Amino acid sequence: MTQTPRDLHPDVLAQLGNRVQHALRAFTPDDAKALKATARTFPVSAYDLEEVLTVLGTGEAVVTVLSEDGAPTPVAWTRLPAPTSLMAPAPPEVLDAIVAASPLQATYGQAVDRDSAYERLAARAAAEAPEDAPATVPSPVDEDLARLPEATTVPGGGSVIDKALANPALRSAMVAAGTVIGREIARGVFGTRSRRRR
Repeated sequence: MTQTPRDLHPDVLAQLGNRVQHALRAFTPDDAKALKATARTFPVSAYDLEEVLTVLGTGEAVVTVLSEDGAPTPVAWTRLPAPTSLMAPAPPEVLDAIVAASPLQATYGQAVDRDSAYERLAARAAAEAPEDAPATVPSPVDEDLARLPEATTVPGGGSVIDKALANPALRSAMVAAGTVIGREIARGVFGTRSRRRR
């Protein structure tokens, strides 16, 4: 968030345990004073931090962190590599390698097509059904349709109904009648029936 430690409040600086300090340049007397103050706040090390902080290159920093015991580690002059992540989906071969190396692969790697609840209930019903029962029970609609007479055919093939529905004038009249009837039903249901003027 800042290159210069003096930009931070002293109370914040006093609480820092892990420090990654990049280069500091001493172009002015104030910069030189800030450089000396920053070098004194690091743990004692074999580096001449006042000099090292001015010669650090791009991607380089001096680093100190807290050890497992909570004590600062010795200062290390390090080079920080650039991130190698992608702002894109992982390539398929990388994803396949990660999945193959997962410890969960042995348990969840194989797809299992288990019986669904519907399949289990259907199998139980088939097992409990008597053997002489009909496979399917005809519905009342199917029985009514079976009793209807065959459609009367007219010369040239086709039934009377087919010929009537092929007439454009009749089809247009049926659509208009259906629209009017539907509108009146909707008005009656929603209480928006039109009022006639007297």
